[in-house]
Amino acid sequence: MSDPIETAIFEKLSSREPGKSICPSEVAKDLQPEQWQRMMPKVRTTALGLMRQGRLTITKKGKAVDPENFKGVIRLRLPTEQETAEAQARRPVAAPDDADLV
Repeated sequence: MSDPIETAIFEKLSSREPGKSICPSEVAKDLQPEQWQRMMPKVRTTALGLMRQGRLTITKKGKAVDPENFKGVIRLRLPTEQETAEAQARRPVAAPDDADLV
């Protein structure tokens, strides 16, 4: 089952020209028009997780933010190939499972 916030983010981005961004509030308003402000923390958290996976870029004033240290007004866009590679390089190397050691 897919996350409705994640789905909404990628649906919004797919309707934009390559390199263009969306405001997280657009996603929140689509999901809960009457109480969109309550959705904002969930949208931002989902976006952060997607950025850490290399699937999304969070920007501020047009530049990618540090996923570990940002606040304020942000926008969301699809990552460039370089941004995806950098995000994957930051991911910790998985430790082998006990089953792999047998």
